[in-house]
Amino acid sequence: MTQLAAQSNSKAGITSRRTVYAALAGNLAVALTKIVAAVMTGSSAMLSEAIHSVVDTGNEVLLLYGYRQSEKRPNLMHPFGYGRELYFWSFIVALLLFSVGAGVSIYQGVRHVMAPDPVENVQITYVVLGFSFVFEAYSWWVAWKGFSQVRGGQGFWEAFRKSKDPPAFMVLFEDSAALVGIVIAALGIYLSERLGLPMLDGVASILIGLVLAIIAGLLAVESKSLLIGERAPPALVEAICRIAAQQPGVLSANSALTAQLSPNQSLVALSIAFEPTLSVSQVEVCVASIEAQVKSLHPDVIALFVKPQTLHQFHSAVRHRFGDIDP
Repeated sequence: MTQLAAQSNSKAGITSRRTVYAALAGNLAVALTKIVAAVMTGSSAMLSEAIHSVVDTGNEVLLLYGYRQSEKRPNLMHPFGYGRELYFWSFIVALLLFSVGAGVSIYQGVRHVMAPDPVENVQITYVVLGFSFVFEAYSWWVAWKGFSQVRGGQGFWEAFRKSKDPPAFMVLFEDSAALVGIVIAALGIYLSERLGLPMLDGVASILIGLVLAIIAGLLAVESKSLLIGERAPPALVEAICRIAAQQPGVLSANSALTAQLSPNQSLVALSIAFEPTLSVSQVEVCVASIEAQVKSLHPDVIALFVKPQTLHQFHSAVRHRFGDIDP
């Protein structure tokens, strides 16, 4: 990982934020349109879609709030800053998508299946769903381009699991669920009218709720993992170890324990074996040189701790902490 890579991470964060802004504008317009259509048609599936869009709009607001909070400066109470605020609000977004989006959609669907009412003004429904699909497709395309920049050459699932920037994939997942939901709503309304079975509109609403529940579950699992604390990218560890190993007086840079505090903030604890002939002052000079180079090449590392350890001591410490695994 080089200085250019660190700059790319910052640009990726800006891209993710722009993606959230684009999704917010699109979802707000679509939500208002769907609410009007749901009132005019009485469609359960349309109401579910309207609720989905309202939830998505609120989610984007929370993600932007999380971004803002994560940039607050460190203080005595939070010496490493507020980076994980973004992960906290990302987890809240997943919970809202599940409880409000999926829960209300399934409830409305069951209610409509038990007491079905025919959909009125069907033509309005198709027009609204058509425009909504276009708007959501554009938002999805913006989100896809942003996520593609973040994932680089990784596969989609691998990039999702390894991503340290929840909004980068959250908007993409939400827009994907929205597109699938629009198709299900249109199909449910069409079949309910064509076959004379109003209950199918409620079935479509239930299916939309299930789609949202699956997406919310995936987002919650990944957000929880980041909130608890994941390691920084292995490439960052390798780069820092190379910097340390090149310093005069360093026998070996054993490895590092890391923690990802936000998409662009990492904490690193580095284990180094120094030459036994070095004095305390010489070790301090060496450590200061390592810190200066790391700060210059990897500004995402907001805290670097260096612990003098032999390789054997490091392996023993890792086995004591994590069990018999390769450090």
